[in-house]
Amino acid sequence: MPAITWEAPYCADGNNCFRLGTDNEGNGYLAVAGQEDHPLTDSLEALRALITDIKAGKADHLL
Repeated sequence: MPAITWEAPYCADGNNCFRLGTDNEGNGYLAVAGQEDHPLTDSLEALRALITDIKAGKADHLL
């Protein structure tokens, strides 16, 4: 697995904490905090859009 630089966790009340990460090639990663060894991967832009929508309350049912 490539070296991933993780951002600080995003935690909502009563929900799991998620983290965004990137590697040296610009790939984006999303993982539940504490389970970074099993991340989802996609473009950084796609993952950032997903997290932005979650934070905006557009996908509360996913959390």
